[in-house]
Amino acid sequence: MWLNPEEVLLKNALKLWVTVRSNDFFLLQRRRGHGEPTGRITGLLVGALDTVLDSNARVTPFRILLQVPGSQISWVIASGAAIEEVNKHWDWLVHNLLHSLSVFENKEDVASFVRGKVKGLIAEEVRGRQAAQEEDPEKFREVLRKFELHFGLPSSEKLVTYYSCCCWKGHVPRQGFLYLSINHVAFYAFLLGKEVKFVIPWAEVTRLERVSTGLMTEAIRITTRRRQREFSMFLNLDEAFRVVGQLADIALRRLLDSEGLELDRVLQQPARITKRILEEQALREYVLALFRLPRAERLHEVASCSVWTPHARCHTAGSLYTTDSYLCFSGREEGSCILLIPLSEVFSIEKAESTSLLPNPVIVSVRTKKAFQLIELQDRDELVERLNSRLRSVQWKQSMFRSRKDGKRSVSSPTPYYTFYYDTGQSDEEEVEEQVLRNTVNSEALMTAFHQNQPGTNGNKNKEQVKERLWDAHFSEFGRGVHMFRTDKIQRLVAMGIPESLRGELWMTLSDASSELESHQGYYSSMVQKSMGQSSLATEEIERDLHRSLPDHPAFQNPTGIAALRRVLTAYAHRNPKIGYCQSMNILASVLLLYAKEEEAFWLLVAVCERMLPDYFNRRVIGAQVDQSVFEELIRERLPELAENVPDLSTLSSVSLSWFLTLFLSVLPFHSAVCVVDCFFFHGIKAIFQLGLAALEANAAQLSASTDDGQALMILSSFLDQVGSEAVTCPPSSPPPAAQETSCSSDMDIPAVRPTNISDLINESYVKFGDLSVRQIERLRCRHRILVLQAHEDTTKENALRLVTPDVSMSSENLADVYDLFKTEHFISLYWGDSSSAAAAEAAAWRYGDSGHSYMERQYRLDRPQFKSLYGLLAPWPGGSNQHADTLANRSFTLLDHDCDNLVTFREFAGWLDTLYCEELNEKIRLLYQLHIPPALTDSEDDPSLMKSPLLSTNRPLFVDLPSDVEGEVKDYQEQLKQMLQDLMKEPEKDVEKPLPLMNQREFIQFCKTLYSMFHGDLVENDLFQAIATVTSLVLQIGEAGHRGRSPGSEVSSQEEVKAPATPADAGSSPAEDEWRVSYAQILASLLTEQALVNFFEKPVDLSAKIAEAKEKQYHQRAGLLTLQQGSS
Repeated sequence: MWLNPEEVLLKNALKLWVTVRSNDFFLLQRRRGHGEPTGRITGLLVGALDTVLDSNARVTPFRILLQVPGSQISWVIASGAAIEEVNKHWDWLVHNLLHSLSVFENKEDVASFVRGKVKGLIAEEVRGRQAAQEEDPEKFREVLRKFELHFGLPSSEKLVTYYSCCCWKGHVPRQGFLYLSINHVAFYAFLLGKEVKFVIPWAEVTRLERVSTGLMTEAIRITTRRRQREFSMFLNLDEAFRVVGQLADIALRRLLDSEGLELDRVLQQPARITKRILEEQALREYVLALFRLPRAERLHEVASCSVWTPHARCHTAGSLYTTDSYLCFSGREEGSCILLIPLSEVFSIEKAESTSLLPNPVIVSVRTKKAFQLIELQDRDELVERLNSRLRSVQWKQSMFRSRKDGKRSVSSPTPYYTFYYDTGQSDEEEVEEQVLRNTVNSEALMTAFHQNQPGTNGNKNKEQVKERLWDAHFSEFGRGVHMFRTDKIQRLVAMGIPESLRGELWMTLSDASSELESHQGYYSSMVQKSMGQSSLATEEIERDLHRSLPDHPAFQNPTGIAALRRVLTAYAHRNPKIGYCQSMNILASVLLLYAKEEEAFWLLVAVCERMLPDYFNRRVIGAQVDQSVFEELIRERLPELAENVPDLSTLSSVSLSWFLTLFLSVLPFHSAVCVVDCFFFHGIKAIFQLGLAALEANAAQLSASTDDGQALMILSSFLDQVGSEAVTCPPSSPPPAAQETSCSSDMDIPAVRPTNISDLINESYVKFGDLSVRQIERLRCRHRILVLQAHEDTTKENALRLVTPDVSMSSENLADVYDLFKTEHFISLYWGDSSSAAAAEAAAWRYGDSGHSYMERQYRLDRPQFKSLYGLLAPWPGGSNQHADTLANRSFTLLDHDCDNLVTFREFAGWLDTLYCEELNEKIRLLYQLHIPPALTDSEDDPSLMKSPLLSTNRPLFVDLPSDVEGEVKDYQEQLKQMLQDLMKEPEKDVEKPLPLMNQREFIQFCKTLYSMFHGDLVENDLFQAIATVTSLVLQIGEAGHRGRSPGSEVSSQEEVKAPATPADAGSSPAEDEWRVSYAQILASLLTEQALVNFFEKPVDLSAKIAEAKEKQYHQRAGLLTLQQGSS
């Protein structure tokens, strides 16, 4: 084990210890006398000496020392009772530390670095020995305190786990701790007087990789859009990489596609995520993928056990997985022996008498009069009790669901008879005689009525009969139905192609759609009744694609087949509106209808869309694109020569998208493609990966020599077109080699392409790529989902910017940065704030299409608090009062909220910001004007200032008693005001698309208050205040003159009033508001008379600098505000 570094003198150490291995920095030593052939007496003497002289009596016989060249002082850093234990520590030091120590120029720093690293490893080992579920142990609380202290994030930012590691800065390692929280990955190091710390949001992570470069043996590379970070020297790199990938995947699914991707209920509540939850979730995802269970299934128990396998005449060791509705068993080697038992098929679960040969046996009896024996179960009593509790719950649900229908068989049978699937002394003949009775599922399938003629019909019939006999023999040995044993033998039978008479039944069995059908009797007919006659976008797309589904097959050239397809697709769209209808579903449903009854085809479609191909059939086919990206990595890993000759694999992976979406149905001849579907129902998506790799390998030479994408596409298309199913089928015991190929007389554009038999290709894929495991696929999916989601996010950003760019004048770089700030503000509220409004807005944007808004515009929208936060960061003018700045932010939000939904889109926000920074003076004044009239300014606005009351006097009064000698000058001045008013009324506002409402006196006072607030703190503050005072007086006089002109007996005639443009606001205004009004044009003209104001509004403001400042402040400023809000609530 690792030890707290303790100093020892090397010269004393050599007397009692023997050096076994050494290098420049480390020594592995053995206690003298230990392990020597003649060292018994020596060992006793050394032991006695240890007891007398050594304070650490009974020391372990092996240890590892850290030594600094040229120094007599060393440090003990590890010890162990067995050489194997210490060798593991030694290997870790050699592979992870030794090469890195050479970069230190000062050798004394080596000791400090290694001691710090070992202390970190000790802390991690101690934490690892604690309960996996952190029950707030003292150590974890201390780490959490440091996490909050170092990074200043709110307390709602839950820390999940942490690791001791190094972050590399160039060639210099920084030893510290990597903190993994629900929304961020953070690193902190303090070494040799230098502090290194940074925070990376998971939403910014674009790629995760394990790399090995330079001095690092292996490291985790985290890539964002701006830079890369590399971390190494983990005690357990595999675990750290898995947890990092899980947290990034969960965060991106929750933040970037909350409505599109399925996320477990526990993970939808970030505050509940712990390291144990992540481990359980990873295992659950693996179990769901391995057994292709419904996504809602929860994993309850995992237990090691052995199951009696009658075909092998022995107990097979493996693991038992129990979920809400299933008992699942898998042999130790993945796929070697699979057993799936739905609880809906179980009659009883009982304990049997334990013996030395059969310890802790459990008997699981099923309705088909068979039973399974499980032995070597730990905690058997508790397990059986929990299983029986769930069994009773399932049986109760079944009885309630079937209460309206006559059950075909009773829940309890008075005299059940079972064929036991364990050794009871019965003969093999008795086991073979008992057959599972199943309804014929192909009698009403479309294929029976619309069989497609093939050449060589008699030969095909003979082959079908051979296959049927082989399957009958398999059923007698391995069982029939959903709970039959699935082994390598069934794999070989499936590779030959399932006989048409059994295809529908076996598809239902292998996918377990039969259990869904059995437990939901009448469900399909009710869905058909509810969905028929309804019109939606999904039904329109279904009608459009009905006649494109296998158009060459006679079944879909007939109204009967088309009607069945319509019912299945429409019923499914009604069942799952989140998916609705997606292209390629029509092709899958068509093939399912050919071999299964209509209701069975519906449940097969449910199994494919919701269990076997999760996330494939949503609005952006994320799941298919993830597997496409995984396939590209598998090409690099499994076909390195092809990857080397074709550096850009995007063409090959893009071709594969249709392979995954349609299971090769769109690219292979029909009868060959159906064989691929057979393999898919047995192996899941693994079969598609294997077959795709085999197809590329078969054409690797030609693809490597291809000169363009079109030629590569032609090569693959020609090859797949020639894959037939006419060859003589080999017996399952000896799969045909890939070299055996049949020839067919067909003209080919590419001579190198020869016809290939589908069974040969499938068997070749099993032989060469069969080691591809479900666990490996799930881990790759987790990482590549990050790539795909971020690629979609980049596309979303590009589309949003493309829509907004024509409407704004700011540079593309600034617009992109503003988008990032806008999006980050949205995320911050989801991280730490009351995210109910933002989450509801996001969910609404995903679910509902709005013809008035494009999809991209509606993705990110800000509510009022979020907008006010960005307003404070980006507003170009300083505010003299925080209260008034908050008032302006509220008015701006109200003005921009055109839809009155309390949300602002990015287009609206960008247009507002562009006006403030890039538009001409008149547009800036127009915006300010709009902020001080309804709807932005409301009567209910809470403003304690006395300026709401009418202004009673100005610095330039209109009505005073003047001497007679100056009375003429005043009249002349008033005449000039009247003339200005008349000119402004006569001339239409050229720059305004729609006339703005007039502003009353109260609104104008608010306008002046805003101007005073904006000028506060400016370098020419005094000049601006004097100018605005002059303008205020001038506008008040204009308004007063206008009011007098509208009054009886005024100097401005009533004819001039008629010439003034009327606005909708005027028509509905109250008599009090008619007493005093000014227009936007009058205010603009008055402002233009003061050069100081013109200079202020025309002075350019550096938007780039403001954005850079906002990026620095946004995170911690917003986090602080949210923390205060949470503390006060």
